[in-house]
Order: sequence, then structure tokens, then C-alpha cells
Amino acid sequence: MSTAGAIKRVVIVGGGITAWSAAAALKRRIPPLELLVVSSPPPADALADRMINTLPSIGEFHSDIGLSDEDTIVRARSGLRIGTIFKAWAEGSPDYTLAYGSYGVPVGGVAFHQLWLRDHYPRGRPFDSFSPTEAGVGYGLRLTTEIYQQLIHDYALHLGVVERPGEVADVELRRADGFIEALLLADGQRVAADLFIDCTGPAARIRSTLDDKFDDWSRWLLSDRVIIESGEPEPDQPLLDEVIATAAGWSWRSPSPSATATGSVFSSAYGVDSGGAIPLRQGRVVEPWVRNCVAIGDAAVMVEPLEWTNLHLAHSQIDRLVSMMPGADFAPVELAEYNRQCNAEADRVRDFLCMHYVTARRSEPFWKDASAVALPPSLAHTLSLFAERGRLPYYEEETFARDSWLAVLLGQGFLPRRIDPLVDSVTPEQAEGALSRRQAREPPAQAQPSYRGTFLQMGQGAQP
Repeated sequence: MSTAGAIKRVVIVGGGITAWSAAAALKRRIPPLELLVVSSPPPADALADRMINTLPSIGEFHSDIGLSDEDTIVRARSGLRIGTIFKAWAEGSPDYTLAYGSYGVPVGGVAFHQLWLRDHYPRGRPFDSFSPTEAGVGYGLRLTTEIYQQLIHDYALHLGVVERPGEVADVELRRADGFIEALLLADGQRVAADLFIDCTGPAARIRSTLDDKFDDWSRWLLSDRVIIESGEPEPDQPLLDEVIATAAGWSWRSPSPSATATGSVFSSAYGVDSGGAIPLRQGRVVEPWVRNCVAIGDAAVMVEPLEWTNLHLAHSQIDRLVSMMPGADFAPVELAEYNRQCNAEADRVRDFLCMHYVTARRSEPFWKDASAVALPPSLAHTLSLFAERGRLPYYEEETFARDSWLAVLLGQGFLPRRIDPLVDSVTPEQAEGALSRRQAREPPAQAQPSYRGTFLQMGQGAQP
């Protein structure tokens, strides 16, 4: 088949992790592309470029673009994380852990959580006591952002990407069809391309020149401020981050080899001093890709860092950009499919985060209001189905596995009215035997594994 009419020249605008990740991925996967990055420091509100915590999916992204664990963990001084402890999200209930991996094992085709509801919930054995062990747990990273960004930057240049530091002063549109013809830089240079990729953060300085249609999520996610801080590193970092509910939001603590990251997310409408905080407008652009411009990362989706999805969403968008690259005619049907998939994934991330708030049990005004929102239809269906008999629907573009949904729902005490009748086909003795063979351990919330021990067990050779 002919490749006539292919996109030849791509310009990426932005200088953070998102922009350089896009540059490296495109040049690695589509070598003929001529790639230029118009670089400038990322803005303070670009959370995908600033948050140190990532999901396990970052390992797949690194593998796809040709980077090893030695590059991204050892040389980039990244820490490991296997999940999150949630503290004080449900008054009267113990803290719980969301770890990455499978909880328990199905028995006779019956889902494990259904057996737990029958055999263990009444006896008080926590669901997260069956969370993944070190042998089967997935792990994300805690980035040293400056070193990691330099690594991705240098790798992209090594692959053949060209960098042009500068600020965009104006965007030149073609009168005939509204496509972007060129960028006009502050120093007077004119930069033309077939495709323009906007990685400039929430302002979406390039993509916003085409339209300003935005799907605002503030009716579901009430928090509108973020504070990001950093302190001294700890000698032996735990592998679980702490996310602690507060009167008007939540705070976090995440030790890495280079620093201990802390911060908070909250709503300014509930009497919290927001001085020095980063404004947060949660939501997404209605169409991330319009004509010959596509928004990536915070330019496409802006969401609070609960569950650390910011960089994951950017990587996911980059993966789709590579695999769904259209021709130079930018066929509308191809752009529509890219937008459909990206929006479906972003909306399910929104649902997953909103689920934390509507199932939390706290008495402050913020939490009462957060739990009383009119749910997005997709989340309403998910919670209604689960409340009936403990079942969860399947959506094509899911970031979080069913076990992650279960860890939060059951950890916060959101229980179904009844259980699957298939449970009656498994005797308590059969279920307990399977669980004993698995050697379930105590909840990570009660006994945190350490970074040092697990890193060495993984056979990485040495600590970063």
C-alpha cells in the first residue's frame, strides 16, 4: 500500500516530560518523521510534568520507546511504588490499601470478592489482607522529575529530534480551512509543520486557538486547588504512598530516593486558605484533536492527582497518536476515533476518582456535598450494578482493573445488597483451602514493605 500523503514534519510545543515523551515515542516508532520541539519550561499547573508518582503502565511505555529499567530507575534515580494507603476516608472503618495486582484467586469460576463477602466480611478479615504479594504486585515509579525529564530529553535528541528553545507569540491559521499554517515565535522565527502537538499544559496555547470547547467536571469533582511541596528524602522509603482525607479534600505523602513529596488537594469554597495554591480546573477538551493540532497531557485533560493518573493519560494519548497516525489530509473519521478513545479513557478516570468521593464516609460539609453530586451516567450505572449484587461492568477504555475498583469500594465499606448465587457452588472449605495455598498476608496498610528490600528482591542489581 502507498504511503503517499503521509505526515512528514511535526512540531511539538512544550518543554516538560510530556513533550519530550511524545517526541521520543514518535521518533522511535515512526523514524521518517521530521520532529522539532519548540521548548520552554513547563507551567506550574502542568501536573503531568510535575507529579512524581506514576502507575505501573509507565513500564510498558518505556519498553515501547526502547528504555530499560536501568535507564529509568537506576540512572534516573526513580523510586518504586506498589500502591496507596487510604487513611480516614471512611469514619469508623480501618485504613485500606489499593495495591496493583489481583486480590485473591477465583475458585470454581466464582470471583474472589464474592467469596470474601460471604466468608470473610462478617468475620472482619479485611479485603486488602488478600492484596497482591511482592511476587505478583505491579509497580509504578516515583520520579526524580528533573533527572527523568533530562533523560527523556537527551534520549529524544539522540533519536534525532531537534530542539528549538522559544516562546510562541502567535498562531497563523490558513483562511481556507482553519488549519494551523505555522507558529510565530517571540524572536520572529516562523515554524511551519504538517502536524502540531500541544504539550503546553492546561492553557493549551496552541490547541485553544482552534476552539475553546471544554467539558467541565467541577460538578462531579469539587476540588479546585493543588499544593505541591518537597522535603528531605527518607533513609528507607516505604513502597506505599499515603493519601489522607482532610476536612475539605485530601493530602499525600510519597518518599522517593531524592525527596519526600507532599501536597494537598482541596476545594477553596470550604473555608481553606488557598494562598500559594495552584488553580485546578478539572475536565477535558471536548475534542483533543482538531484539524492538524492535537492536545496531549494537561492540554487535553486536567484532573487532580488522586490515583496518580496525570502522566499515564499523557502516555496513553501518545500511544494512540503513534498507532492511529493519520495521513496529511487528516481524515475526520480517523480524528473522531482518536478523540472517542481518548475521551472514553479520560471519562472513566473521572468516574474512578469521583467514586472515591461518593463512597467516602465523612461528616464535614465538603464530604457531604461531594458524596451528594448527581453522578455521571457511566458511574451511576457502575455503582448501581455493584450495589445490586457485587458485579462490575466492563468498559473498553479502562485505566483501572476491576480489582482496583473493588479495593476502593470494599475498603470504604460500599457493599452490595446481595451476592452472586454462584457462590453457593463453592463450599467455605474449598474457598479457604485455595486462600491458604495462596498464603494471604496481613494488609499492607498495617505492615508496609520497604523500597530497599523489594528493589533488591526484584533483582535490579543495585539501588538507584
